[in-house]
Amino acid sequence: MTDTNLTAVLRTKGDLRLEETDIPQPKKGEVQLAIHSVGICGSDVKYWKDGAIGHFVVKKPMILGHETSGTVSALGEGVTNLKVGDRVAVEPGVPCRVCDLCKEGLYNLCPDVDFCATPPGHGSLRRYYCHAADFCYKLPDHVSQEEGALLEPFSVGLHACRRAGIQPGSSVLISGAGPIGLMSLVSAKAMGASDVCVTDISSARLEFAMAMGATHTLLIEQADRVEDLAVKVKERLGCMPSVTVECSGAESGLQLGIIATRPGGVVAAIGHGLSSVGIPLVLAVAKEIDIRGCFRYCNDYQLALKLVATGQVNIKPLITHRFTLGQTLDAFEMAKSGKAVKCMIRCARD
Repeated sequence: MTDTNLTAVLRTKGDLRLEETDIPQPKKGEVQLAIHSVGICGSDVKYWKDGAIGHFVVKKPMILGHETSGTVSALGEGVTNLKVGDRVAVEPGVPCRVCDLCKEGLYNLCPDVDFCATPPGHGSLRRYYCHAADFCYKLPDHVSQEEGALLEPFSVGLHACRRAGIQPGSSVLISGAGPIGLMSLVSAKAMGASDVCVTDISSARLEFAMAMGATHTLLIEQADRVEDLAVKVKERLGCMPSVTVECSGAESGLQLGIIATRPGGVVAAIGHGLSSVGIPLVLAVAKEIDIRGCFRYCNDYQLALKLVATGQVNIKPLITHRFTLGQTLDAFEMAKSGKAVKCMIRCARD
């Protein structure tokens, strides 16, 4: 192959560069992909800005990107589920497949999962990339490559809503109207939630949430007391929510969920904020609130793809800004600014 492999490499904290790297060849069970689209996640921005997320620290140059779609360009030994030319969405976390958690179907919790663009693993923001074939999902002809890349954040929201047990008629509070909060919104609606109230500190984000199907919104002001916000949530929904999906990572968001959610309800926590937060645990115990952690996704990609392919959800509006691979630095600056909902980078040549 005589093509080049332009690649977004995070050299160290704050130092993101476009460099030419070797074109990888697929190993046994892998496919080589000509990458088409890669969305910028908040984690990509955080690695770029801070050089770490919790205990995941960038200690050597790392290729960014994990919200990915592409076209199969070569097959590794033993691959039979795909063929060259297939358009696919990429589930970025590949587990060991043999530990107890994997065998129990909880592969997202595998201690040896190799996740794109999570130290020390490299990501997919480049022209060519190799990935496990069984974690690539063929896209129907009418599903775009951009939608394929969006299946990653959509699966995060879908996983949380499934963990929360949302069902027809559920009343839902979603804390945070960023990409994951919005994906949780469309997931909740697809699962039959009758009323969804979305909170955020940005009125513009709340307007976007309404356009995506929220039935109510609540603007959070810095001086607001959590107890007062819980009353406002109940007023908007006409009842206490049966489920809260916390997507902001803010301590106050988790506190609001516990206070606002009806007795016997569920608080599903997605957002990653401080490693330790203060919550009204005695209240959660007295109300028998189930607090359920949500980590990435597990057996959700197939359902996410089906919901998109059948038109039951429309996630395309989340892409507000588009860039070419050569404009990667501009894309990251836009993502950092907070002015975009989702920045999508086209890696394929025109």
